[in-house]
Amino acid sequence: MPNFNNVSFLQSVFKIRQLPDPLYPEIAFAGRSNVGKSTLINRLVGRRNLVKISSRPGKTQSLNFFVLDDQFYLVDLPGYGFAQVSKEVRSSWQGLIVDYIENRERLVCVVVIIDLRHELKVQDREMVEWLRYQGRSFLPVYTKADKLSRNKQLQNAAALDAALTVRPEERIIFSGQTGQGCMALQTFLASYGESC
Repeated sequence: MPNFNNVSFLQSVFKIRQLPDPLYPEIAFAGRSNVGKSTLINRLVGRRNLVKISSRPGKTQSLNFFVLDDQFYLVDLPGYGFAQVSKEVRSSWQGLIVDYIENRERLVCVVVIIDLRHELKVQDREMVEWLRYQGRSFLPVYTKADKLSRNKQLQNAAALDAALTVRPEERIIFSGQTGQGCMALQTFLASYGESC
């Protein structure tokens, strides 16, 4: 099991040619703008502000690489969906994300972060369908669980499971505020290091 607290920022990538040498298995984090991706990564590694949290959608404009315990790269992808930036900037991110996900050999899993409070959004469905089409391993993580009662969490999770055609053991219910699901996520991600 890697030490999730032993993590450091490596670099921001704006163009595919800037990608770091593929030394380690890579785990990418994807989600709609403002879904709580930064909060999730910070909770995962036990840091308050390793990844900057912004209330402004579209803040992340690059692939941000972090080194985890000299065993993994964690890759924070730009949020998809609404963002307060120009169409040109948005399309350049999308090209970067597409190129990275389709072609990066050391990418072992994409964590798809989905807001547990709402019905499945079109962009989330499209992301999961695209990852399936590409043959990429992915893990849906239903976040913001602390905003709902336990019964409502299970009810909403069941609806998302059905919409994504995943089983309960194939996803995680998570809260960046309370830490719910954090250990399960760490254990799941660590398994990719053991299999490489």
